[in-house]
Amino acid sequence: MNHSLTKLLLLILVSTLSFGQISSPAASPSASVSQTIGFAKVTIDYSRPSVKGRKIFGDLVPYAKVWRTGANKITSIQFDQDVHINGALMKAGSYGLYTIPNKNEWTIILNRDDKQWGAYGYDINKDVIRFNVQPTKPQTFAEQMSIDFIDFNATSAYVSIKWENTEVRFLIEQRGIDEKIMAEIAEKTTKPEVSTDTYFAAADFYYQKGIKLDQALEWANKVLDKSKEYWTYQLVARIAAKQNNCEVAVPNAQKSMELAKKAGDDAYIKLNQAVFTQCKKGY
Repeated sequence: MNHSLTKLLLLILVSTLSFGQISSPAASPSASVSQTIGFAKVTIDYSRPSVKGRKIFGDLVPYAKVWRTGANKITSIQFDQDVHINGALMKAGSYGLYTIPNKNEWTIILNRDDKQWGAYGYDINKDVIRFNVQPTKPQTFAEQMSIDFIDFNATSAYVSIKWENTEVRFLIEQRGIDEKIMAEIAEKTTKPEVSTDTYFAAADFYYQKGIKLDQALEWANKVLDKSKEYWTYQLVARIAAKQNNCEVAVPNAQKSMELAKKAGDDAYIKLNQAVFTQCKKGY
């Protein structure tokens, strides 16, 4: 075979392979959703199938059988720190999120295998946690399956799995946050050189929790000694007001109010108004 013929055959082969591979959008596109819960980052990776006029639960997705909780690869859920799910401790790591749908009850499963394609190789011996939740009907029809974090606060959130006319939820939380913060405050505020940022954060945390307010006020005054800003006056004012020490709270709130109005900071104006209201003094 001469050199020219060889080149021609290779060109035909490459052209055939190129035309044989056609790119098109995925029928069930991949998605990822993340949420910080406490100090932990939680990430869920999944694929989003659509209803397309089909009956989903009890038909396309059979009842009483393990489901991949989406399409394509098994849905995975990752935690970069330990969390609690439905009250049970879950170690940091990545897990497969399987479910067993039923009409009146779903089983949520976290399994050590997060690499399966579908649920074909599901191994019950690799389950880390199983628990049951009650399905509900969402307010609106869900054409595309979705997984979202809802009803979240600083230390907890619900995971919502919604598709067609069905929604299930389960709770993720990180416990012991206050204890971790208290330990950090104790460590950082006893160092020889403590920043005003540390004192401010520590004082505000005690204020928010309503604990050790004498100590919080002492730290707030240390901040004010170094930095006379409307937010530092306000820190002293709100801590003193919570102690019902209006002789300290009101003048500091007045000074904060003057500076906050000059700065046009509506949030701090409202905080100072709250101090005046608490101390029954109009402004």
